[in-house]
Amino acid sequence: MIKRLVLLGSTGSIGTSTLDVVAEHADELCVVGLAAGSNWQLLARQAAEHRVRDVAIADERFADELERACPPGTRVYRGARGLVELVERADANFVLSAIVGAAGLPATLRAVDLGLDVGLANKESLVVAGSLIVPLARQRGGALLPVDSEHSAVFQAMAGGRRDEVARIYLTASGGPFRTASAAEMREATLEQAMRHPTWSMGPKITIDSATMMNKALEIIEAHWLFDLAADQIGVLVHPESIVHSMVEFRDGSTLAQLGTPDMRLPIQFALTFPRRLPSIAPRLQWSEGCLLRFEPPDFERFPALRLGYEAVRRGGTCGAVLNAANETAVERFRGGDCRFCDIVHMVEDVLSRHAWIAQPSLDELMQRDTWARNEVASWRNGR
Repeated sequence: MIKRLVLLGSTGSIGTSTLDVVAEHADELCVVGLAAGSNWQLLARQAAEHRVRDVAIADERFADELERACPPGTRVYRGARGLVELVERADANFVLSAIVGAAGLPATLRAVDLGLDVGLANKESLVVAGSLIVPLARQRGGALLPVDSEHSAVFQAMAGGRRDEVARIYLTASGGPFRTASAAEMREATLEQAMRHPTWSMGPKITIDSATMMNKALEIIEAHWLFDLAADQIGVLVHPESIVHSMVEFRDGSTLAQLGTPDMRLPIQFALTFPRRLPSIAPRLQWSEGCLLRFEPPDFERFPALRLGYEAVRRGGTCGAVLNAANETAVERFRGGDCRFCDIVHMVEDVLSRHAWIAQPSLDELMQRDTWARNEVASWRNGR
């Protein structure tokens, strides 16, 4: 059966890589819906190239331009509600959620509620609302398939044993551009320096998250929800080569790892074609040429964001929503030149410590805390 795909976030790095995979396996995969945040020009070109009749744009200011640029007969959905309508009406059986940030949550949640299989490249959906999404997916019967390279690696390695035999997992991190930088150098880091990721080509927000290692904090929370693991069962290792994407240690002491080139088309294709493995357009590792694989413990003093990820897992409730919203806003301020690099995590930690915590929040309560955290960071000054 051909997999009919709605791609949320088609114009970003994950989205364009996904379309590469779809084009390579057109006899297996078909795109029936595309959504983007604001890049209406690229979205219109994608709709024409892939003959997609249903598209959505989150930023309503560009909806008219999109309608004029799309082929005749294209249905254009507008705003946050439009993303949800796209999921509801595009006749899909698989949704790949790749919109960066909490903006992808409502459409992802709706896909889960409809019982569709969902590929999660949008880690923020589980960070913010894992307590709602995971039980709902079990109830509705749809699969949650990880697309992040680290969680895809864990998912694959876990096939080597039973779930109750897993002792611990290790999420690997490249270390980002500041892996060997001193604390003093990081305090003075510029936006240009933070954007120089050594191994991955990603969007600006995720690249900055890699520089602070906040991306790994978010992945710790995501792993907790995807694999039902406690905080002390989730480890982090710095691995500069980005070849071992994560590892699973079983209770007998055996450790299984998934290795591959640092190319997102590999985990994307695995999620789209699971449980089958098809030939991939991603380059292969050249083992005959030899390589050196290094692993280092993370420095929690230089990268305090990691502590916040573990705190959010241990406390649960509204912590993930607040952490994510505060970080998104802090990164926006840094990109706009309105704060220093070192202020990003300080702001997140301060707002997280002051928020009115709720143990078992509803979706409305999660969104209320999200809005509160964004407002707090927007008005934050050194020392509050």
